[in-house]
Amino acid sequence: MSSAIVIGASGGIGGAVADTLDDEDQFDHVIRLSRSGSGEADIDIEDEASIAAAAARIDGEPSLVFVATGLLHDGERQPEKSIAELDSRWLARNFAVNTIGPALVAKHFLPLMPRSGRCVFAALSARVGSISDDRIGGWYGYRASKAALNMMIRNLAIEQKRKNDRSIIVALHPGTVDTPLSEPFQRNVPAKQLFDRERAALQLLDVIDGLKPADSGRIFAWDGAEIAP
Repeated sequence: MSSAIVIGASGGIGGAVADTLDDEDQFDHVIRLSRSGSGEADIDIEDEASIAAAAARIDGEPSLVFVATGLLHDGERQPEKSIAELDSRWLARNFAVNTIGPALVAKHFLPLMPRSGRCVFAALSARVGSISDDRIGGWYGYRASKAALNMMIRNLAIEQKRKNDRSIIVALHPGTVDTPLSEPFQRNVPAKQLFDRERAALQLLDVIDGLKPADSGRIFAWDGAEIAP
């Protein structure tokens, strides 16, 4: 029985990805995990014990794991505009959610995936995590934690290929999607560049469908274009 796992399924993009996977009937079972999930659907990516427990509840070998979690702002803090706003606790929280959480998901979920045949582990990243693409600065914690995630993806891809040479591990940039994460920053986004959740999910899954093992370890945008680290 084929299965897909969406982590962060209560969020805007994660929920839309899970819904799209259900609608397309590509997998026999779509497993939705999130911090707000109850019982077997619960996972807290800031708590390794929670991640390990969620992985232990999985039956079978998922051929897709999609990590749709992320932190850009919360009720108290916004992305930093200058070094004067740097705060050690906020930086640590950015890395906990955007880098360490997905890495620990990989630690516990990659061993569940098939040892042969095509399988995909994808995590949401962001174009602003590209060091070579940074021309305006700011957003220190978010940029740095996403850049670190991209390095994690590269490392994971190298190690996982030794276990399954058909495995694909990638970071994905969804573009600007109409969700609470991007809501404070949508004012200057052209209408054609602000995607609704359903469109974003379709675009990301289309990118995944087109990936080949040689693409493992790379970063791709919503339109399939590769993003330089």
